[in-house]
Amino acid sequence: MRRALCLVLALLALLPFGGKASAQAEITGSMALDYAENFSVDCYADGATRLRIAQQDVLLLPEGASIPDGLEALPRIPIPAENIYLASSSAPDLFLQMGALDAVRYTSTVYESWNIPEIRNALDKEQILYAGKYSAPDYELLLTEGCGLVIENSMILHSPAAKEKLEALGLPVLVEYSSYEPHPLGRVEWIKLYGLLCGKLPEAEEYFDRQAAIFHAVENTEPSGKTVAFFHISPSGGVTVRRRADYITRMIELAGGETAITDLPAAENALSTETIQMESFYAQARGADVLIYNGTAVGAVPDMEAFLALSPLFADFKAVRDGEVWCTEKSMFQRSSAAADIIRELHAILSGEANDQLSYFYRVK
Repeated sequence: MRRALCLVLALLALLPFGGKASAQAEITGSMALDYAENFSVDCYADGATRLRIAQQDVLLLPEGASIPDGLEALPRIPIPAENIYLASSSAPDLFLQMGALDAVRYTSTVYESWNIPEIRNALDKEQILYAGKYSAPDYELLLTEGCGLVIENSMILHSPAAKEKLEALGLPVLVEYSSYEPHPLGRVEWIKLYGLLCGKLPEAEEYFDRQAAIFHAVENTEPSGKTVAFFHISPSGGVTVRRRADYITRMIELAGGETAITDLPAAENALSTETIQMESFYAQARGADVLIYNGTAVGAVPDMEAFLALSPLFADFKAVRDGEVWCTEKSMFQRSSAAADIIRELHAILSGEANDQLSYFYRVK
């Protein structure tokens, strides 16, 4: 198995469940990760695996696995997990791509906010249920069908009472840190962890390998030398742009471009965006080779007339004159599995090889 967790994982489905007496804490292997830096997995001789995410340290126990010596105090999560509550909107697409959406029973995102057809369909059929916002979950609903695992994003750290109550009710909680990954493919590689959690590791690795191959096909191409401004007009009339360290900016760079927005105030928080005045945006982006409007945030622009209606200043922009104004498709930010595909499409835009209609972008005409 390519970059497999370890040989013992191939036997997980064959092991009967139990919390048997301690076995010698012999590590037989670790999950090899190419890009992800914010989780690690070690596996032990008698079937247990140890997962570390930030300050979290837990044992994943398939049926029949023993608890290794010295690790008896660690919280335990039985795997494969069932009836999962995904209170992280970035995770469901990864479950979908490895064929494990049936392990997901609850979501914290309302139906109207989903742009992934398969998830909307599952909500329509009540295969997935809305179980409340991440910070105010429907505890009774989660307990009704025996939620096997709660996966939160790091926003839950601002609502510790909700996490504490979930745990007090006996629901295991993992806080995922995929948004902290410095490389866009690191976010995608979290699919391996989710594959381990729900018994789909081979499928997860296969999907990740395909994404990695797509990325490798463009990563060593020559830089285009073109500048890109990725933005949207905020409700207040300001221009919301991406910070230099944001993953969208990183994808633009990996595709061979450069961000046109370099003059930003020093970051005072962990937000990935900054809202600036139109005058500052005009000064920095007027000469940008490509404009990409974030239609996911506040609504898409269907044509150039609608785009120019946002501000008369846009008529002076080089990208408008050159016909290089693009808009994101509304599903782009929920397709967390597609970082390599998005980089490939950005590369096509920058190289002049893109069709007017791509999977994640379309040309504004």
